[in-house]
Amino acid sequence: MTHTRIIFFTLSVLAGSVALAGCGQNDQQVAMPAAQAVPVGVVTIQSQTVTLTKELPGRIAASQIAEIRPQVSGIVQSRLFIEGTEVKAGQALYQIDPASFEAEVASAKAAVSRAQASIASNKAKTKRYTELLKINAVSQQDFDEADAAYKQAEADLLTAQAQLKTTQINLNYSKVSAPIDGQISKSSVTVGALVSANQSNALATVTQLDPIYVDLTQSSTELLQLKQALASGALGAGKAQTEVKLMLEDGSVYAHTGTLQFSEVTVDPSTGSVTLRAQFDNPEKLLLPGMYVRAVVVEGVKTNAILAPQHGISRNQKGQATAMVANKDGVVEARILQADRTIGTDWLIESGLSAGDQLIVEGLQKIRPGAPVQASPAESATANTH
Repeated sequence: MTHTRIIFFTLSVLAGSVALAGCGQNDQQVAMPAAQAVPVGVVTIQSQTVTLTKELPGRIAASQIAEIRPQVSGIVQSRLFIEGTEVKAGQALYQIDPASFEAEVASAKAAVSRAQASIASNKAKTKRYTELLKINAVSQQDFDEADAAYKQAEADLLTAQAQLKTTQINLNYSKVSAPIDGQISKSSVTVGALVSANQSNALATVTQLDPIYVDLTQSSTELLQLKQALASGALGAGKAQTEVKLMLEDGSVYAHTGTLQFSEVTVDPSTGSVTLRAQFDNPEKLLLPGMYVRAVVVEGVKTNAILAPQHGISRNQKGQATAMVANKDGVVEARILQADRTIGTDWLIESGLSAGDQLIVEGLQKIRPGAPVQASPAESATANTH
């Protein structure tokens, strides 16, 4: 009897322990709270039309450069300009001693007069022989010789006139003039110097600074991508495709807007780049040949472009652009993006984001993919409305 009671007591204790343990587990399961939604700040992505630009390095180049060289030989008699000043086309710059050229002109004029006198004499003789030949008063040979002498006199006049023109040109060349408008350099010769026709050393150089050129370099790969995008319709040409803005060496923006003139048709094999030339007005002469600048060239217009704030985009271990998006169920989604370029403070997104997506830009440290979130407009970033 006593043994039976002991067994019953033991079973009762075990059953009570199991019951208590089961109650403890149920209590713990009831006490575990459900995952709470984390508040995050989001930006609602919108599609928009943007003008795409490209920043390219470049050098300033003069629109025209003329090296002044003498076209006749002689002694420099005077310099007729102030070094470093503006000169006009046709303005006299140097005077070479004209005495010998004036003498040649006088001699050529005398030759013209002599030829004209010979013509008059031979013309009269030919006229008389023509009448005498009709009555057989002169032979045919005499008439032919008189007519030939008249024609020879005419040819001699043409030769004398050509010689006079040549000497007159040489006399005019004794005054060396500016071929273009521009700013003239220092003179390489002084008064009294002997100069030669078409010598290798220039007397001075005239440089036209307004308008002025900017020679830009762009990789052939980028140019090919741009042409393909324009051909496929991914980019529109836009009205302002040829506009170019300039940033100077000190970081300031040049006041005048330029226009793209042309691009080279060949690729430089040593650099893999092509040259683009832009033209700018330069009335203040602020741009000088040789200066380094950066130009912003309008490439085209992209419609329905997706822009995302840079602080909402990160990179994974593979270097891919990634973003966290709050979906319509309030759950975090990780997206792999194709980010083409930056525009201001935004990334231009080619794929991975669409209009209406809620990009998480605040509270990123508190979330992970699949976590519930409570989205509200971010305080530090709003939807882009460029």
